[in-house]
Amino acid sequence: MKPPGSPGTAYKMRLLRRDFLKSVVAAGTVAFNRAWGGSSPKSTMGATQMATSKTHDVAVIGAGVFGAWTAYTLARSGKSVVLLDSYGASNARASSGGESRIIRMGYGPDELYTRWSMRSLALWQEFFGRIGEPLFCRTGMLWMAGEGEKYPHDCEANFKKLGVKYERFERADLEKRYPQIAFGKKITWGLYEPDSGVLLARRAVQAVVQAAQKSGTEYKIDAVTAPASDGRLASVTTLSGEKISAGTFVFACGPWLPKVFPGILGERIFPTRQEVFFFGAPPGDTRFAPPAMPAWICLGDEIYGMPDLENRGVKIAVDRHGPLIDPDTANRVPTPEAQQAARAYMGERFPGMKNAPVVESRVCQYENTSNGDFLVDRHPSFENVWLVGGGSGHGFKHGPAMGAYVAARLAGEAAAEPRFSLATKQTMQKRAVY
Repeated sequence: MKPPGSPGTAYKMRLLRRDFLKSVVAAGTVAFNRAWGGSSPKSTMGATQMATSKTHDVAVIGAGVFGAWTAYTLARSGKSVVLLDSYGASNARASSGGESRIIRMGYGPDELYTRWSMRSLALWQEFFGRIGEPLFCRTGMLWMAGEGEKYPHDCEANFKKLGVKYERFERADLEKRYPQIAFGKKITWGLYEPDSGVLLARRAVQAVVQAAQKSGTEYKIDAVTAPASDGRLASVTTLSGEKISAGTFVFACGPWLPKVFPGILGERIFPTRQEVFFFGAPPGDTRFAPPAMPAWICLGDEIYGMPDLENRGVKIAVDRHGPLIDPDTANRVPTPEAQQAARAYMGERFPGMKNAPVVESRVCQYENTSNGDFLVDRHPSFENVWLVGGGSGHGFKHGPAMGAYVAARLAGEAAAEPRFSLATKQTMQKRAVY
């Protein structure tokens, strides 16, 4: 099954090792617009626990984009919040780490995620304006499409329905507008989103965490041991021995969720190794930087990229699931084979970048669910514990909408989105291949 963040992706079959994530346990605006929800379920946020230490309304474990926006949204609504992360916000092991992420509206026929992207872009821009940090680059987003590909046609229909601004380019238009791109035989037309672009990811998440702190959030860099009992959770303990008490706990640990809760998520969320490369443009050549070059994705090739931002190089990555990865212990050095393949593609698609040097590279990860949809649901054994994750390679852009949605769910002001439920995330036993 293709996740919604990976349009047109044909994933290679890969047997899963059932015991892969059964290893060490390691830790890791107020309401959403009513139009996003329906009836209001009962709130779980009002109760607090008796404890000798301070009891917060909400403890958020994980300071990636989902956790940071959740903490920030809750704090701005007046809740007492503590935010914890094992390695710190946007650390090099996190799925929210790295310099850049595309934010685009195209999701084929999937109206839900297009709406979330629209909402998130507005919230990102509002936030950056409020803090005075230009961490969104309006590069535009180009979809390179082939004749028989349905996905971009569905994107166009959805754009018309929802009022997303776009332009359609035929092959001659593409060649005229982007002479630095070799479209080859397969690319016959394209869609262009002029208002989309690139978020400067690491700094954006750190800015959200800083803003959450200014709004009263207590922020700690410490790991949380997994809760062992059931019923109602009163507190968690960090590896440093501190007891964290709260009325509600939100575990937004990204690729660490299967390690914190191996019994229910070890076979439902699958972190995979993803390699990205930055190639240096020729001296004095601005064809590969904005505004001449947009962010882009070639559906048929399952490759996407970004222009040369902040002189860091032209970014290229493969949008296919890599092998399974342990976010704590994985070697973060890209393979020579992946670098060679990226260089070959760069030279073919962008002839002016042929033999360009690799100026930067990194290994990050997706944390994929079986259906590519996010996970936002209560823990089945804890009435006041929420599981938030499953970014599946497309989650970063949705951070603001996710924070608003989670805050509204905790407050009982939004109905559950069925696609985000734990029940929709198949286990390895039910999925023989991946």
